[in-house]
Amino acid sequence: MFNHSLKQNFFIPEIQTIEVPTREEIDEKYKWNLKDIYTDDEEWEKDFKYVEQNITGYSKFEGRITESAENLLACLKFDEEIGIKLERLYLYSMLAKDSDMRNAKYQGMDDRIKTIYSNVLTASSFIKPEILKTDESKLFELINSLPDLKIYKHSLNDLLRFRKHTLEREQEELLAMTSEITQVPYNTYSLFTNADIKFPKVADEFGNEIEMSHSRFYSALYSKNRDYRRRAFKAYLKPYRDNVNSFSSLFNGNLKANIFYAKARKYNSAREAALFKNNIPASVYDNLVEAVNKNMEPMYRWASLKKKLLKLDELHPYDAYVTLFDQKLEKKYSFEESKKIVLDSLKIMGEDYLSSLNKAFENRWIDVYETKAKRSGAYSSGTTFGVHPYVLLNWTDLLNDVFTLAHEMGHNMHSYYTGLNQPFAYANYSIFLAEVASTFNENLLLDHLINISESREEKLFLLEKYLNNISTTVYRQVMFAEFESTAHTKIEQGEALTPEVLCKLYKDVYQKYWGPAMVIDDEESYTWARVPHFYYNFYVYQYATGFAASEALALKVKSDGEAAVKKYLDFLKAGSSDYPINILEKAGVNMNSQEPILAVTKKMNQIINEIENLI
Repeated sequence: MFNHSLKQNFFIPEIQTIEVPTREEIDEKYKWNLKDIYTDDEEWEKDFKYVEQNITGYSKFEGRITESAENLLACLKFDEEIGIKLERLYLYSMLAKDSDMRNAKYQGMDDRIKTIYSNVLTASSFIKPEILKTDESKLFELINSLPDLKIYKHSLNDLLRFRKHTLEREQEELLAMTSEITQVPYNTYSLFTNADIKFPKVADEFGNEIEMSHSRFYSALYSKNRDYRRRAFKAYLKPYRDNVNSFSSLFNGNLKANIFYAKARKYNSAREAALFKNNIPASVYDNLVEAVNKNMEPMYRWASLKKKLLKLDELHPYDAYVTLFDQKLEKKYSFEESKKIVLDSLKIMGEDYLSSLNKAFENRWIDVYETKAKRSGAYSSGTTFGVHPYVLLNWTDLLNDVFTLAHEMGHNMHSYYTGLNQPFAYANYSIFLAEVASTFNENLLLDHLINISESREEKLFLLEKYLNNISTTVYRQVMFAEFESTAHTKIEQGEALTPEVLCKLYKDVYQKYWGPAMVIDDEESYTWARVPHFYYNFYVYQYATGFAASEALALKVKSDGEAAVKKYLDFLKAGSSDYPINILEKAGVNMNSQEPILAVTKKMNQIINEIENLI
């Protein structure tokens, strides 16, 4: 029988279940304003109908593109007009869908834009082959004869690089028709991991029963409560383990799509095809992996130091991110407070940059908080001609969120300046440059926080953050790059990538990068199944090259002042008006050498030395 006296004499805390909020519960100022793209869905439908009705307009140029300079210009301008509308349509449907991935209407709009995009690719598939069939001297004679064509000179020169990888018109049309099909693995993966997966509930460090989610998992990894970290780690990876066959099928489908396109276009490998797009030498990728593999010692030192300071018999993957130092420094950071911190850290960039950043903060370019079925993680939407870029966040009040804000606003400013200063033909920037501006902001933010630190403990905390940046943005991303490259190679050589093979491959590479101090739980072997970047076709290596380049650029800004700031802003404005390697070289960084990577590994050792001296 229940003893009523116990209830009267002792407080029994009520266990609460904390649900992820709905979108309606979030204040409007923390949600992006899609009216800057279209005032409503009906306006979107009008542009969609316009594109749908005008696709046939491509036919009037077929077989006649290079008959005259006027024809060439008219074709390029028409293609731009359709492209500008397509980008705007896609941006609106993507952001609306990502706000709530259960919303069938926006899922449908997103599907429709992908279909019409495929139709446009098919209808315009004759353009590149027809231009490439034209004698080169005649092509440039046309360009030079009409002033309005000269702006396209770099893009047409770039097109000529693809001559041997461009097929006949009928074959190009067939490849264009496959684009919607080959997007199925990623689209299905995205829906599966963001909307359909049901995560278990676990007890948090306060005894509250919480539903695990993507954001809560990342937050849990920073908790000082090791039992909670372990529970969250196992709960989060359980659905990936339980559905490993499905994730393996999607992963294989994505890799095979990459390989299919590479073979169809006569590349030697999927990696060569991915790098060729931005004119990146294979040596850049190989130098990166080689330089990091030869300099694992800083990472091994860091793992051993973590194990020692955490007083652990064994270091596990769920111990990789928790701070080693005073928990009091793990304070909460509101979004409003964090905006000011980021602005203060970037004062060195001058009034123009700060004004642009404030415009983004004050005009709802950012979707801040996690809500039910909102896409996980964080991103900046990139350049959409004629529309400012948007940023998605899932704010949890951690210091890591402050860095994510600085990171994504780096992307945002890169896209904003590019859009303001480049014509449509160059109003984007290559993936190779994408992570430079983001990690540049993080570098200046960290320097600012270290400079204003008020105690030894706070400095240690921030130096640790610097090490985590290097370990996650360089070592971890190179680890991913090595896994991705090996997985593609195995399929290209005819090997089967079963779930068992993928798990072993990931576990082996994880062990190599963390070294003997790390004991790998079985759950970590399934991490390959949850990483969305493995669907981005050789994207991840550019986090590491971008970090190394940004370190070099930030050092120049800090040492050279206004002159270096001007060069950096020129870098942001350059878009794709030149090849990315050249754009970086103009800004003062040579990525054809291992030097920027080696400088980062050396800096990691120096920071570890500084931490060991302080403790």
